Amino acid sequence: MTTVATASTADSGAIRALLEASRLPTSDLAIASPEFIVVRDAGRVVAAGALERFGSAALLRSVVVAADHRSRGLGELVTRELERAAANSGITELVLLTETAATFFQRQGYRVIERAAAPLAVQQSAEFRSLCPSSATCMTKSLSQGRLA
Repeated sequence: MTTVATASTADSGAIRALLEASRLPTSDLAIASPEFIVVRDAGRVVAAGALERFGSAALLRSVVVAADHRSRGLGELVTRELERAAANSGITELVLLTETAATFFQRQGYRVIERAAAPLAVQQSAEFRSLCPSSATCMTKSLSQGRLA
């Protein structure tokens, strides 16, 4: 049975392992304190994603699915749940950086923008400043409070 939940500290090792296996940034997790959700299948964390909040904007980051659970819609599930949580908490814009998943996120309604067009607070995050290369695609999606735009 697949379940979605807010991550607990007990999930941190499994989340880190998923991120490292997909070569996603982990060095700033303790400092940035992103808010993770996880998808569990038979008790095992098989997908995750996070929001890093900056006022009315947030960085959608670390959306990852275990290799043996890909192509099952879990990336879409994680993205939708994070969007819902963001909208319900008053976030009006999500921003992300990706080196490999621009097509996936375009299918989820994100559009490509210049990095300089992202909110300044998001630009000052470690992920923007140093963890993701300048060649990463920057994308955004507008949200309305309490519902997706």
